[in-house]
Amino acid sequence: MRPEIRPAEESGPSEIALHDALMEDPRRDPPASALESVEDGDARDNYRVLLAFLGRLKRAASLESCYLEIFSGGEVAVPPLFIDQLAQIIVRGILEGCDDALEPRAGELFFREQKASTDDGAVMLADLETVEMHASGGSLGSLGRLIVESQAPLATVALEVLDTENAQAYWLRDQRHDFVISMNFGRAANKAFCRVMEKWIRHFFGVSVGVRPLRAIEDSAWAWHIGLDSESTAMLNGLWRGGEIEPGTLRRMLALFRLDFEDPAAMRADIAGKPIYMALSMNENGVVRMKPQNLLLNLPLASPA
Repeated sequence: MRPEIRPAEESGPSEIALHDALMEDPRRDPPASALESVEDGDARDNYRVLLAFLGRLKRAASLESCYLEIFSGGEVAVPPLFIDQLAQIIVRGILEGCDDALEPRAGELFFREQKASTDDGAVMLADLETVEMHASGGSLGSLGRLIVESQAPLATVALEVLDTENAQAYWLRDQRHDFVISMNFGRAANKAFCRVMEKWIRHFFGVSVGVRPLRAIEDSAWAWHIGLDSESTAMLNGLWRGGEIEPGTLRRMLALFRLDFEDPAAMRADIAGKPIYMALSMNENGVVRMKPQNLLLNLPLASPA
């Protein structure tokens, strides 16, 4: 089971001292006595998790190597919150200087959960935390609750849809996470998501790939696929094996993509030159939890990068 950060009681003097020491010199390991002196058990456990993560960061040659190392040992021993924060820093660095605001918004899928709406065939994604904030008494009120219950299209409520025409507005409120994007085939945000995936792979491995949206997979020689989330992985595995997927489950698949290596020699020899199919899906509650590490760990490279 992954470690979790749990709520603690009000901070005591020993906890405040440990916090101040970490803030003053985060590269210095505090003495064991400083941790053991923290009275609240949950706070003490939280600091153990934090210190273990800081130790991992200090040992790593880079943030990218730290990110990859997290998934290299089988069981993941880092809280999802820390993994998402690492991914956020890396994605933001990759997109530094990007002119197309749709790319950083699409890039938020790499580290922020999304709430999906598929009413009338429109695949709309809104930031889950923002939706829940409004639904719990924020400015959207009852409309926000309708979004959470997937009873109303996201585009019809007071969350603005980000597209080519208004893309520059993103820079004015990117920290509010209140823009909805359409992931339908051919839409600008869908294409921007493809570009972010290309940059993510090139940044880590120095390998150039092309990613484009698909309407369907029509390939009798389908050789490789990558699920961008747990639901997609299960569905693609089932389809690849020739199994039947229940229509209700299959409807959770929101978008399909095809990835091609610019240089087939960079791929595993047994599938060199063949396309890689990918999918993005929501779970039964309409939540999209992307696993960007899948793009790295499941990429069929010719040799380890």
